[in-house]
Amino acid sequence: MRPRVSVVVTAYNEGEAIVACLDRLLDSITLPCEVLVVFDSPDDTTAPWVEKYQRADPRVVPVLNTYGRGPSWAIRCGFDHATADVTVVTMADGCDDPMQIDSLVRLVERGVVVAAASRYMRGGSQIGGPLLKGTLSRGAGISLYHLARVGTHDATNSFKAYSTDFVRSVGIESEAGFEVGIELVAKARRCRLPVAEIPTIWLDRVVGSSNFKLRSWISKYLRWYFYAFGRRLPPPGAPANAAPAVPSA
Repeated sequence: MRPRVSVVVTAYNEGEAIVACLDRLLDSITLPCEVLVVFDSPDDTTAPWVEKYQRADPRVVPVLNTYGRGPSWAIRCGFDHATADVTVVTMADGCDDPMQIDSLVRLVERGVVVAAASRYMRGGSQIGGPLLKGTLSRGAGISLYHLARVGTHDATNSFKAYSTDFVRSVGIESEAGFEVGIELVAKARRCRLPVAEIPTIWLDRVVGSSNFKLRSWISKYLRWYFYAFGRRLPPPGAPANAAPAVPSA
């Protein structure tokens, strides 16, 4: 059966902890799915545990990222391996709520190109995590919602569902951290394509440490933050003589 959702899980040296992550995902998702666990090198400690899991459950697919190291390249690689019409991006750290994946997928199937799990809308919450990172993320999300009208209070959250065709049409340009989420929201807004959200409760990881590099990645987020305020662009699939759908900021 062709999956209705491809779940891209970026992982970095998660080791045996990836097993609990996969258990939660597959216990929570009721739709036909594939779970693509993307890691950067064959010696990543995640790899043998994913390969073992696959032998018991073929919905799990280990994917070696050959594009470049880091989460943005891993997410690009995951999208290129996805076979479903809807792709969900989530992390291997257990911070996201997998029970919401079905709902996010159905929003995309109803016609939005991005469905966001939002920490900053009514009913959402972030529990734990670095204070500075959370404050900057909240400020960016709420200001983009009200000023740029991007359709979600939480543009920076990585936990989102996407129309796979939309992502392949506009492309991913991010090369550093987790700013793919804000990039694709900004591109949807510039193309005037619909974005929706549902509230989520984000819980800081209890095992391992975060790979988020605030100081080195903040300029990348700012690029896409300001990009969201730009002029309207033709939607993907516009005639060839139209302006490029997604030029550089």
